[in-house]
Amino acid sequence: MGEIKVYKKINAVNPVMIAGWPGMGNVALGVVEYLKKKLKTAVKFCEIRIDKLSLLDSVIVEGGVAAIPEAPKNTFYHYPQREGKNPDIIIFEGEAQLPGEAGVVLLNEVLDVAVKYKPSRIYTGAAFALPISHKEPSELYAAVNNESLKNVFAPYEVKLMEEGHISGLNGLMLGFAKERAIEAVCLLATMPQYAISLPNPKASSAIIEVLQKILNFEIDLRELDEFTKEMDEKMAAIEDKVKDVFTVEKEEKESRPPEKKIPAYVMERIEKLFREAKTDKSRAVTLKNELDRWDLYKLYEDRFLDLFKEP
Repeated sequence: MGEIKVYKKINAVNPVMIAGWPGMGNVALGVVEYLKKKLKTAVKFCEIRIDKLSLLDSVIVEGGVAAIPEAPKNTFYHYPQREGKNPDIIIFEGEAQLPGEAGVVLLNEVLDVAVKYKPSRIYTGAAFALPISHKEPSELYAAVNNESLKNVFAPYEVKLMEEGHISGLNGLMLGFAKERAIEAVCLLATMPQYAISLPNPKASSAIIEVLQKILNFEIDLRELDEFTKEMDEKMAAIEDKVKDVFTVEKEEKESRPPEKKIPAYVMERIEKLFREAKTDKSRAVTLKNELDRWDLYKLYEDRFLDLFKEP
């Protein structure tokens, strides 16, 4: 599917790789975009070029004129070791999630490039969507593909993700890397579940902070902090509209069982059911059951009822 184009030969010794594709909150992509930008000596050395005609599912329209969009870019960068401090770091940035077979092919091509440099470990990122406020700090969880990695991240206050799903290429990387005997970790940062369609720089920043400690590099996070303040203002406005979801009377709260933590894969399933219900109203029954199961109907009530409005 792709053509591997090498721009520069690099000498990467026992590198680690940090990979990211878009996803909920653009968390993983936010990590690799910021690292690429702030690690000044990182150089582009390779690209996987995809045939844009093989992936089309829509056209773009600008100024009333439709055109075939450009194929998403899949680019590798190399950040070299500095005076024996950090390891060599390979950064991979994928501009789009590819579904099904196309995604599997791309993932294998990414690993084809990676194995040439014998990476010691691959890191990806993802969002862990929970019923929390934007005011709460972003906590980190780790999913690993090797039993020996289960306790590695405890010193960095990263909890182990005990169960669930990580959808998309950021999650699939763990399984495919395992098939090639490469250690891989997905760092998941918590974020508000009502804001999965918005970029979440706070979650990306939390992952970068931990990567800095693990890999011994340092970058300026002020620009990401400013972006976080911007997004916090937008999320505060959203929370004002749904504050009843976050504000519970004391006696009611005490009478309730502990709140369920809602995994990211559940939120993705709900979004998928909403899309399906737009064209197939029979899917609304499954959607309603899923919302009730996770006590989310109140949050999504207006959107659910909009499914039945006449066009």
